[in-house]
Amino acid sequence: MRTARFSHQSVIKYGEIQDTLIRVFVSSPIESLEYSGEVLELSEVRLLAPVIPSKIICIGMNYAAHAAEIAQDLPDEPLMFFKPVSSIIGPGDAIVLPRQSDQVELEVELAIVIGKQAKDISESEAREHIFGYTIGNDVTARDLQFSDLQWARSKGFDTFCPLGPWIETEFEPQGKRISSKVHGQPRQRSITSDMIYSVDQIVSYVSQNVTLFPGDVILTGSPAGISRFDSGDLVECEIEGIGVLSNPVK
Repeated sequence: MRTARFSHQSVIKYGEIQDTLIRVFVSSPIESLEYSGEVLELSEVRLLAPVIPSKIICIGMNYAAHAAEIAQDLPDEPLMFFKPVSSIIGPGDAIVLPRQSDQVELEVELAIVIGKQAKDISESEAREHIFGYTIGNDVTARDLQFSDLQWARSKGFDTFCPLGPWIETEFEPQGKRISSKVHGQPRQRSITSDMIYSVDQIVSYVSQNVTLFPGDVILTGSPAGISRFDSGDLVECEIEGIGVLSNPVK
């Protein structure tokens, strides 16, 4: 099932995308899959970030080649950090370059959307707590990442967490192509099987440290090929089986 959060006539709703139509839900599909009976044309709505979580947990350096390109040692266990909810934007929304940075870069990532509260769960239980998957872009002010003592500022500017364009609930995360482009030019290219820690390991590990609530998002790490972008560029993040998340830059 492909679920979306969208705006129609200035009202925010949720629905299931079926070809060129959206069947509208009564509420968030994470809460209930009850349909309202309303059906809209996809062309009539504006897609938004598919979920607004209580928190965004990120896993750093989960691809060996990416750790190497930024000269970082591989962590002995999943490396967790957070992005603020205020950094979220949806498909088509603009990434705004902050005046504080001269080197802003993209990081395409598979994003896990939690469907059921999780605390201290095992790896074998992880899939029971996942609602689905979407695409995330862990936009990073690379110069600030290395000048600051921690990553909160470099990862946390407004517009630095594009999510979307929808959630795929039946997505199998292993062995999928993951890539990005800047203004049509290929940048990152890998497969999700290259992740050091799998989806199941990540969800279990995060739940051992913080309680996960329905709607929470976990970004699972970026492959190598991170690239700078500038005002006027179009940033595209693609994951096989989900789609393309596109955002202009200004």
